[in-house]
Amino acid sequence: MVEINLTVHLNKMRTFLINSTCRSFMPKSYLKNPDIFPEKETGPGAIYIEAVDKVTLTKKYDITFVNAKDVLGIIYVSKSGNTKLKWRQISGKIGKLTGTASANSIANLIDSGILTQEQIKNMLLKEAETSSSEEQ
Repeated sequence: MVEINLTVHLNKMRTFLINSTCRSFMPKSYLKNPDIFPEKETGPGAIYIEAVDKVTLTKKYDITFVNAKDVLGIIYVSKSGNTKLKWRQISGKIGKLTGTASANSIANLIDSGILTQEQIKNMLLKEAETSSSEEQ
C-alpha cells in the first residue's frame, strides 16, 4: 500500500473513477460530459459523490451514473478494500486526494494523470526510509 496525499483536479479524479470501475461499459456520451460520474452506494467497490446538485441518470450493472454539479467530495473504496481514497474540494475543481492505494490503483492513478512514475518512486523511497529509521 502507498499513502496518497496530493492536490488533484476533479477531472483527473473522474478519469480515475471511470478507469477503475466502468470504462468498458460507460456510454460514450457520458464519457464526454465532465459532469457525469460513476457512483456505487453499497457493497464492495463503493463510490460516493458529494455534490451541491446531483441527479441520477441511469444504472448499468452495479454502477449508477449521476450528473453532479459543484462536487464537494468523493469517497472511493476498491472492490478488494485495499484502496481507500477521499477527494475533498479545496477551491473550485481543485481538491486534496488522501488515503491508501494498492498497486492496481497506483496503475490507474498513473493512467489518469494523477501520479507520475517519478512520484511513485519518490513515495516508495520515503516509505523505505521511514521503515528503516523506525527499525533502528
